[in-house]
Amino acid sequence: MKFTPWPYQIYCINRIVNMPVPGPGLALWQDMGLGKSVEVLTAINELKYNRFAVRRVLVIAPKKVAELTWTQEAAKWDHLKLLRIIPVLGSQAKRVRAVNTPGDVYVINRENVQWIVDYYRNDWPFDMVVIDESSSFKNHQAKRFKALTWVRNKVSRMVELTGTPAPNGLIDLWSQIYLLDGGQRLGKHIGGFRQRYFDPDQRNAQQIFSYKPKQGAGDCIYSKLSDICISMKASDYLDLPEMVYDDIPVTLNPRAEAAYKKLERDMLLTVDENEITATTAATLGNKLLQLGNGAVYGENHQTVEIHGCKIEALLEAVEALNGQHALVFYNFQHDRDRILRATAKSGLHVRVYQGPQDADDWNAGRIDLLLAHPASCAYGLNLQQGGHHIIWFGLNWSLELYQQANKRLHRQGQKEKVIIHHLICTGTRDEDVMEALQRKDDVQGWVMQSLKARIKAIKDQEKKEKK
Repeated sequence: MKFTPWPYQIYCINRIVNMPVPGPGLALWQDMGLGKSVEVLTAINELKYNRFAVRRVLVIAPKKVAELTWTQEAAKWDHLKLLRIIPVLGSQAKRVRAVNTPGDVYVINRENVQWIVDYYRNDWPFDMVVIDESSSFKNHQAKRFKALTWVRNKVSRMVELTGTPAPNGLIDLWSQIYLLDGGQRLGKHIGGFRQRYFDPDQRNAQQIFSYKPKQGAGDCIYSKLSDICISMKASDYLDLPEMVYDDIPVTLNPRAEAAYKKLERDMLLTVDENEITATTAATLGNKLLQLGNGAVYGENHQTVEIHGCKIEALLEAVEALNGQHALVFYNFQHDRDRILRATAKSGLHVRVYQGPQDADDWNAGRIDLLLAHPASCAYGLNLQQGGHHIIWFGLNWSLELYQQANKRLHRQGQKEKVIIHHLICTGTRDEDVMEALQRKDDVQGWVMQSLKARIKAIKDQEKKEKK
């Protein structure tokens, strides 16, 4: 696919490419869905292959993002075909093998930052580091932050990406900015930063639990950061249609992938003994969609949980929103129940939509995550005042429900660009549903066609195995 950057993307790419070396890093504070990944990869490609200014790049990202997003983003665009993306994931043996594989960009999950620093020690090979969701480095006492500071002087270019850099207030900025400039702008010590810009808030006689900014602290802090931070909201900078779509790939773990393939093979070959009808197609599709989401209904409608890969991806997507509210659409009741269990101790205000009071509380900003089945609120409901992010945890085949559900936020009175996030399990029925919705034609016909294509593929594979 040909990449035609928008003006704001050209600006960000040029800022990364022309970053002073040696000098401070750069922070891109952009909403989700604005294309931060392709901006960074385009800049890396320019620096690596046109200017010979970088050798090896390390990308630090949330686990689910590290698994697929960066690899798929590079594969999507024609101009990035030379970039070799190496995921550094899995067991220690797999990670060691990965970092010793020739490549340009190495993508690691943030939990393994300390490991990779310890692995290389004084022989640190990465002259450029990108932190995807830098707000996960807001804790100055965290091991990942301390590990990165040990090698910061060996990194020529540091780039941070996040939608909201200060989810808990201005106090979260110090450690992120320290990684960029070594304390030049906000001070070399967190204690001095607190003393200059904050007053104690909640406390007892021995301990201070929280801080509140002094009057004018925000303006003063942001003025100090203006030269190294690019802040962009979708509503201000995105010259696109009013809805932005953000596909978030989800990788099944080996156990879940094996379970999915077994269910797919057994059910598809069984149904092929008879002609595929709309009824059997719907049954097949539902079972496979259920398993992709993480659980299936067994006998007597009991829930059999298979994996938590999609739940984990949902939690990371919510974390990346950094306090922005989201309307989450689920497909099956066990999806809803598992999401509720997973978020029970998160501190988020999570609620299942049941009626007008929930809509009022959402629009008033009292709900962080509003869970809803698209059939329960797809028509005539105004939710645009409560947020501008929609996360599809589980997709369904109904184009009408899909479009109408998205219109709950994308309607008159919405002040922000509505960003639609799809959690899509790779290699599963999710991809077929997404393709059908994007085609916007006879969805039922595509259900039949895609099922027959999968049956043929499985039979062809069996013939090869017998030979």
